[in-house]
Amino acid sequence: KLTSLPLQPVITPELVQGRVHLKCSYSPHSLEPPVQFRVLWSRLSSPGQRQQIHQETTSLPFSHLEMDGANLRLGDTVFCTVAAFRRGSPEQQSLPEDSKGFYAGIKFLPESLEIAEDGKEHVLTILSTVPIACPGQDNSCKIALQLSTEDLGKSSQVPGPPDITLSACQVDLLPDSCSGSSCAAAMVTVTAVTDFVQDGNRVSRVRAQPVAPRDLLWRDYTPSDVKVTVQDLPTGNCYSFTDPHIITFDGWRYDSHKVGTFLLCGSESRVFQVHIRQWDCGGHRSATACNCGVAAQ
Repeated sequence: KLTSLPLQPVITPELVQGRVHLKCSYSPHSLEPPVQFRVLWSRLSSPGQRQQIHQETTSLPFSHLEMDGANLRLGDTVFCTVAAFRRGSPEQQSLPEDSKGFYAGIKFLPESLEIAEDGKEHVLTILSTVPIACPGQDNSCKIALQLSTEDLGKSSQVPGPPDITLSACQVDLLPDSCSGSSCAAAMVTVTAVTDFVQDGNRVSRVRAQPVAPRDLLWRDYTPSDVKVTVQDLPTGNCYSFTDPHIITFDGWRYDSHKVGTFLLCGSESRVFQVHIRQWDCGGHRSATACNCGVAAQ
């Protein structure tokens, strides 16, 4: 019976003669031929609304549709709807089945980040759900993405400098075999800026813009950005003052009366040190040292 037929349509991307196509595959193995399939392609035009792109009738267990940059563009969420019927009896068809929506374009994983001002690096993966084509004969088989950050601040505040920093300003998406939802991927690390300012939790965003792509499909395409929420943390402080009285990050207090150059503080996780220089300022009356110089790396 056609009414309870499990077609299970699935959309996958592939390159056909160097051009990006979407392939809608379905499972007709439970049917005896001759069977025809009516395939309807549509794209999400607005939330909850679909726009029909293409319709065809075929006896094949799949249907192709090219991403031509006009009817079907990067940034579209695409569906295919399939129904089956016996040849010569198009009015007696199975219930149409929808595929899951396939998003064609750039994705960020995770789709949003919540990090803290603790100096830790967080990996952000940038992937393309469609294969990277090679429009020329030279070394042009890549999509270069220019990365930028922007502070969105709070509704009551004027945006300021971004609260995040990236490990790279540009990444390249290189051709790879499609696996899962990824046909090409690159990684960048995101770190919250320790700004020594109690400015509350702020929201920044990371944007990726294709740089002068040769492939027409990638022109005029701006991927959706990813929002990064930065949790504001109180900044630790340490002190060395006068003849030097020292207060450590955890509040311990002591005095140092030695003359020389010393390591005041250093990080075990990154290249960061503060050196202090102390000289004799007590003369013959007392052995007292005072701060006379500081150097930070």
